[in-house]
Amino acid sequence: MAMQTQIEQKLAALAPDVLHVENESHMHNVPANAETHFKVTLVSDSFEGIMPVKRHQQIYALLADELSGPVHALALHLYTPKEWQVRGGERPDSPNCRGGGQ
Repeated sequence: MAMQTQIEQKLAALAPDVLHVENESHMHNVPANAETHFKVTLVSDSFEGIMPVKRHQQIYALLADELSGPVHALALHLYTPKEWQVRGGERPDSPNCRGGGQ
């Protein structure tokens, strides 16, 4: 199973309103077809009243196996539905990697 699919399936446990998992490995200095760098945008009621660091810890716990092995980097953009609405449904773009595209 593709790593992206595996991540999506595990994060479904949070009953997200929005879930986007993007493989950004191609933007980094890794072998072709690598699955090492991901960006997650997740909007869920389960984040209501939870500080950002605790939200991140929830994700790290759900993806412990992936983070202990194949996944090298994980950018997290985690919002409540209200926060997502205030942002206009937008999340930050990823910065360029210093060794990317090589």
